[in-house]
Amino acid sequence: MFKVDAEANFKTLGVEFYRSVKTMGNFVPAVTVGKIMFLAGNGPRMADGKYVTGKVGPGQGQLTIEQGYEASKLAAVSMLSNIKSELGDLNRVKRVIKVFGMVNADPSFTAHPKVINGFSDLIIKVFGDCGKHARSAVGVSGLVGDITVEIEMVVELR
Repeated sequence: MFKVDAEANFKTLGVEFYRSVKTMGNFVPAVTVGKIMFLAGNGPRMADGKYVTGKVGPGQGQLTIEQGYEASKLAAVSMLSNIKSELGDLNRVKRVIKVFGMVNADPSFTAHPKVINGFSDLIIKVFGDCGKHARSAVGVSGLVGDITVEIEMVVELR
């Protein structure tokens, strides 16, 4: 795998990095052990600081797969913003290793991977082949603040 310019790729998305926010508990946004960085769960934060909320599913008033996919992309922007805040430069990421995505879903909904694809697709746009990762996508009965998705990530650093 060759090195890509993740910073330049992020700029082509037409979005800006979010400002850091305090965590919602007694934990930190990232922990680095050697050359491995473990990133805490990120939700679908919008540029105004609010979050996309609600369950994905077939029910009245629930979000569609497409809306969940877009929420997942917002979680990716939030995650990349945390990496930028922690490291100062996305290009310090050598490889995305693992993604764990949780979807706030109706019990009858089973297309969790299609929702988390929004996160994965955006991460791969930024990091290229180095962004291809192992992944789990699961449905849960609820997430803090009723956010639509929460996604964790593990990366290798240069």
